[in-house]
Amino acid sequence: MASMVFTTATAAPASAPTPHAATVSAYWLVASDGGIFSFGGAPYYGSTGNIRLNQPIVGMASAANSSGYWLVASDGGIFSFGSAPFYGSTGSMHLNRPVVGMAAAPGSSGYWLVASDGGIFSFGSAAFYGSMGNQHLNQPIVGMAATPSGRGYWLVAADGGIFSFGDAHFYGSTGSIRLNKPIVGMTATPDGGGYWFTASDGGVFTFGDAAFDGSLGSVPQSRPIVAITSTGDGGGYWMSNSNGAVSQFGSAYYWGSAPQVINRPVVGMAEATGTGAFSGGSFQSGSYGYDISKWQFPNYPPPPHAIGIVQAAAASGSALFDNPYLTNEAAWAGAGLNLYIYLAYATAPSSGDPACSSSASPGACNYGFNTALSSFNYAVSSGVDTSVAWWLDVESDPSWTGDLAANAAVVQGAIDGLHSMGLNSVGIYSQASHWSAIVGGYSPGVPEWVANWGSNSPPFNPAQYCSGWNFASGPVALVQYTDGANSGGFDSDYAC
Repeated sequence: MASMVFTTATAAPASAPTPHAATVSAYWLVASDGGIFSFGGAPYYGSTGNIRLNQPIVGMASAANSSGYWLVASDGGIFSFGSAPFYGSTGSMHLNRPVVGMAAAPGSSGYWLVASDGGIFSFGSAAFYGSMGNQHLNQPIVGMAATPSGRGYWLVAADGGIFSFGDAHFYGSTGSIRLNKPIVGMTATPDGGGYWFTASDGGVFTFGDAAFDGSLGSVPQSRPIVAITSTGDGGGYWMSNSNGAVSQFGSAYYWGSAPQVINRPVVGMAEATGTGAFSGGSFQSGSYGYDISKWQFPNYPPPPHAIGIVQAAAASGSALFDNPYLTNEAAWAGAGLNLYIYLAYATAPSSGDPACSSSASPGACNYGFNTALSSFNYAVSSGVDTSVAWWLDVESDPSWTGDLAANAAVVQGAIDGLHSMGLNSVGIYSQASHWSAIVGGYSPGVPEWVANWGSNSPPFNPAQYCSGWNFASGPVALVQYTDGANSGGFDSDYAC
């Protein structure tokens, strides 16, 4: 990576939202202890993360205009934050079955709670339109969604059975279909004309006017998917697994995932209006540091540095070369450690990624997946902290082919491979001209580490490349640069 030389970068694709815009569709995650994770500049109003709860949190709902949110526990206890009013709870009542979810009425005027037996509890102006509480269910209820009018709601069971009440229309279900994994949640389109639900393996099922924009159903998952929510305009959706790793589809923009190590599992998510600020990076904004590979051993950049990104392995055609100095270099990086893999093109006959079979180039996808797993396992065997953010280095290499879709399959396979190891943060290092020449319009929507090399005379402000210089559709998390005065020849890095 140190030998990489670039001309001036080009502007970001039009599909990437402008960071710090007035309003964007963002999201919150909630953990079972009530810990809240805010992304995309969604406001943080508080949490129950430091409060002893009688029962775990099982879901959340957003107040009008993202002015607050409610959290609900399995005993029906309600916790209100921001301007979300408290209308009551079942926290002091005996329930036949635990509460599993909630939905908000329009204008923050009330909310519904649903139990696993389909029992409905209405508060505020949220009217009762019926329930499944006294009826036999083939599988327990796992979630609900309200209609835009607030005069109806849907309940979804673990087998994908749908139960419609009030003005909620029935658009279809998977109740009679054999599922690989159980349904865990649902979200409705903004016009109430359809709905999505997701299974614990990331499979997505769409009905009515809900568009299918992709799923994780064939991608290996280290942890179960637990929640789904749509963008404000219904043009896409996000899913989260139990460790807070977020995946985006359609027009949904990736704003970050939970830290790799969290106190309790994530159990729910909700759409929010945010400012467009990216908060999913490993480093505090404004931090500086360096990235190194085996070629810097044993002369490392001097302290201080908050960022220390180290090459774990480098591919060269079908060969993969582990960094023999990884342990020493990880020690140099200290608390600022991130890891990266230099990617190249090759093919492999098989891998552990079923999604590769439907790739534009199954062999290339297999190779990317295997390369990621081999690099990760080498880092584990070296005794370094592998729970950090990982990056895939995609730059000019003689091995890349003229088949841009096949090249992209290598990258996607590698992303799948690292995610299958349970990693929340997997990003890409590149630069616009290199990226488009290698993979064309492929845009995986993951964090970006933008390379900016050239004649940068000091003083140089790398922060200027944090906005509008995306090479794909992900947020810019890091900028690599030279300040024109680095006599040591090291790559410098800045956290956006």
